[in-house]
Amino acid sequence: MSQSPYHLGFTTLNTEVASTNLPIHGTLPPWLQGSLLRTGPARFEVGDTPYNHWFDGLAMLHRFEFASGQVRYANRYLQSQAYREAMAKGTISRSEFATDPCRTLFQRVASWFFPVLTDNGCVNVSRQDQEMVALTETRLPVQFDPATLETLGVREYAPHIKGPVATAHPHYDRARRCGYAYSLEFGWRSQYHLFSIDESGRQTVIASLPTDRPAYMHSFGMTERYLILAESPFLVNPFRLLFRGQPFIRNYRWRPDRGVRFHVVEKETGRVVRTAETPSFFAFHHANAFEEGDDVLLDIIVHPDATVIDQLYLDRLRSTSPVTASGRLTRFRIDPTGKATSETLSPVSIELPRFDYARRAGQRYRYVYGAAQEPSGDFLDSLVKLDLDQNEFKTWHQEGQYPGEPVFVAAPEGSGEDEGVVLSVVLDTKKETSFLLVLDAATFTELARAEAPHAIPFGFHGNYYG
Repeated sequence: MSQSPYHLGFTTLNTEVASTNLPIHGTLPPWLQGSLLRTGPARFEVGDTPYNHWFDGLAMLHRFEFASGQVRYANRYLQSQAYREAMAKGTISRSEFATDPCRTLFQRVASWFFPVLTDNGCVNVSRQDQEMVALTETRLPVQFDPATLETLGVREYAPHIKGPVATAHPHYDRARRCGYAYSLEFGWRSQYHLFSIDESGRQTVIASLPTDRPAYMHSFGMTERYLILAESPFLVNPFRLLFRGQPFIRNYRWRPDRGVRFHVVEKETGRVVRTAETPSFFAFHHANAFEEGDDVLLDIIVHPDATVIDQLYLDRLRSTSPVTASGRLTRFRIDPTGKATSETLSPVSIELPRFDYARRAGQRYRYVYGAAQEPSGDFLDSLVKLDLDQNEFKTWHQEGQYPGEPVFVAAPEGSGEDEGVVLSVVLDTKKETSFLLVLDAATFTELARAEAPHAIPFGFHGNYYG
């Protein structure tokens, strides 16, 4: 069978590196003194049993440490319970996004009352009450040591935070010095629970919103005063999960007639201050949100429907079938009456959006960075910088090179919103290795690249910590 040119990005990596200096081409800014921490799937089968989907593979942590113009690299498998059980049994042990171990009907029913959740933190890394955690879409963040990448154990959300499902994209409010997240509780009366995590680790439920058919929501929005849930019509009957004979996400159904429902919740009181509806779309990622007068504005990467999930099964990604570049950055404006309007902001495809989060989260902003796809491309093969004020964009693209999420790092003394660098892990299909790309964020031109010792499987998200 013919393989995609980027199939190495979906190939198991067995090598773990304790710490090594990377060869550098170009010059790093002298102020870049910190670490880029990333997570992503890196083992795509256990024994003879393959995982089905890109979102399923067992997590590996990566660290790129910057000091004195050099880069040191380390990588290590997250020693989650899901990983340790799989290695001990020689087969997949816990249910993932689109892969489910063989279970009897009795085991499926029992799992409703005594769920054994995955803690395979392959989606994102974040700091929660001063500790570093790897996240997946369950209530089981896994703490790790950012200096050694050693796994330190599960930091399960408190018992009063109900529900097995939780976002892997928490927010942080610098003014209030606390984080925000949400969980999903299934039942006769399912509920979304928005909650805060303060710097002492205390977790407080802010609001609980009932729903008859829960939506798959990967992320959510935050402004200065509000948290916003966007329910796309990719819905599940909770009791399909009870008797399911198929993986988690395969129980969801696309119901476009229902449209998208926005819920705007006040941070201080938990009150739903407004709701709105728009025609149907599907989304993984919010970019940013902010307030303009009495209006709430949300910028979301919009896909026409949920078929983008089907394009990310591993068999397809490794084949020569192209992935459709359907994501567009779209701004939704919700006025005080609940009327919602939208406009497309990106003339090109974009996913995995990033911006100057530390200074602009919940505020009006100008620049968005993302992974993109050339018009003739078959997967994410370029990076894009969108100028939302001037309606312009810049791209970085080199033949045979496939970049990941672009992480913006602000220059410490910089005042401009795009004064800094953009970091992205790139697969070089010609050399069959990866490198860390460093772009000047303002000009979007290459400053340097640090050559990794192996091909790094395509990951999802990471953050820079100075």
